[in-house]
Amino acid sequence: MSSNLADAMPFAKLMGIEVEEASKTEIRGRLVVRADLCTSGGILHGGAVMAFADALGAIGAFLTLPEGAKGTTAIESKTNFLGAAPQGQTVIGTTTPVKIGRTLSVWQTRLTLEGGRDVALVTQTQLVL
Repeated sequence: MSSNLADAMPFAKLMGIEVEEASKTEIRGRLVVRADLCTSGGILHGGAVMAFADALGAIGAFLTLPEGAKGTTAIESKTNFLGAAPQGQTVIGTTTPVKIGRTLSVWQTRLTLEGGRDVALVTQTQLVL
């Protein structure tokens, strides 16, 4: 799948998020760790980690909206930071649904480096509008 789903979200596009696959059961994307996304130590900023996961979860929530829904918005997000993502590395995000309901959906995103080392685990709740 092309990155057009991320391109529809201006901030995700600005970050350089690329969506590789998007379905109702799994969203996969990647983010190259650029200098402008890092802390002074050359490590991906925690806010960038959270924003990457948020974008992938939002795509999942959008793809599973019930008939007649106007949209979705995150109402809760929890991030466990598990390891650093150094500048120049690529972070892979895999998002899967925990629960898809009529008014809420819950998504979990595992972020790893290309070699498989954990970066973060993010759980978010999306409200159906």
